[in-house]
Amino acid sequence: MDCAGKGKGTRCVGPPIRRCARCRAVAYCSVSHQISHWNDHKDECKLLEEQMNHVDELNDFPFTFSEEATVQVLEKQETRCSFLTRRGLHRMGMWLYECDCGPSNASHNYSRVNNGWNLSKILCPCIGPTSPLSKRLSSWKEYYKWRDIPVNSPVALLLHWPLMIYQSAQLTAMRSLTPLISNELCIHYLGPDKEIHQLAVFHELHALFPSVKVRLELVGPAIPEYRDGERIDLSSYAHCIDEDCICKSSSENVGRGLSNDSTSTVRVHLHKGFYHERYKDIAKDSSPHLIVAPNAGIAAYTSWLPTIELIKEIKVPAVFSDYCEQAAQLAATCISTITGSHLANPIQLNPFRQPMVVEDSPLLLPCYSNCVLFGT
Repeated sequence: MDCAGKGKGTRCVGPPIRRCARCRAVAYCSVSHQISHWNDHKDECKLLEEQMNHVDELNDFPFTFSEEATVQVLEKQETRCSFLTRRGLHRMGMWLYECDCGPSNASHNYSRVNNGWNLSKILCPCIGPTSPLSKRLSSWKEYYKWRDIPVNSPVALLLHWPLMIYQSAQLTAMRSLTPLISNELCIHYLGPDKEIHQLAVFHELHALFPSVKVRLELVGPAIPEYRDGERIDLSSYAHCIDEDCICKSSSENVGRGLSNDSTSTVRVHLHKGFYHERYKDIAKDSSPHLIVAPNAGIAAYTSWLPTIELIKEIKVPAVFSDYCEQAAQLAATCISTITGSHLANPIQLNPFRQPMVVEDSPLLLPCYSNCVLFGT
């Protein structure tokens, strides 16, 4: 991370090794930079202190690799690259974007993407569950037990995308409404990025919402121009690497795990552009039951203002996520200012956040993809 006082007059004199004694979430290269930054930092210092007091909860996961993927990555003893390399997943298929070695979203050739897990069948959910859900899931531990996945499997690093949708549906009570919506659940998914190249994981929504056809409208500026309007039917779970596994017979298109089968239970439609610009066209064929926006960064982008106004106008439940509570607090302030009302779903820790910290965070506070949820 950089010195929190970087750019405050004088140049940095060294690495940022001097932490704020109160919050411990920011660091400085010198006493002079800490003093010059105080006016900017003092208002957030107490909030960051409170958040740092919950670091153990943030880092609490049931996996055998939890310390490796949290504390050790945060302290630079490990990296995302080394974690994936150790498991034979570095720069492989859907894992390509889970470290900085992957290509940019705009430059990557989609036709080369492998939508398999690159894992043995014992380590991944390549077929449907052996039993239907008997209760609502509330943790990774419960999910892994239900899907018969051992806790040394890293699949949660990718499955946090569909599980974020599942948790959002629970927060807005959509899960209990699914029988009332003609056996179809339409979700508008705002701001996708690397998920565009990990689409096969979204077939897990078929297991999470059984007997319901899920329509997923992905809308955002990161959608490549040549993929605008593309429709993809997910007819099978992402495949394992075992040649004798029955997952290989569940789709004609084994290599991609995708199909044009009209009976698909999870259908994805891609739209390039901002939601407030594309909504009218999308809603003609796909009126949403739920809106989700992963890692939204609402306070960082002015383009969210007309989108929040639109969401208020159409009165559809919306759930946002962000990398840390501090970002969510700033987002909540923006939303309240725009809508004139408080959040319907207050900021809360997402039990299905990605179990690996974000590298090179601007804070010493651990940040996770889909870390916290909040909504209107």
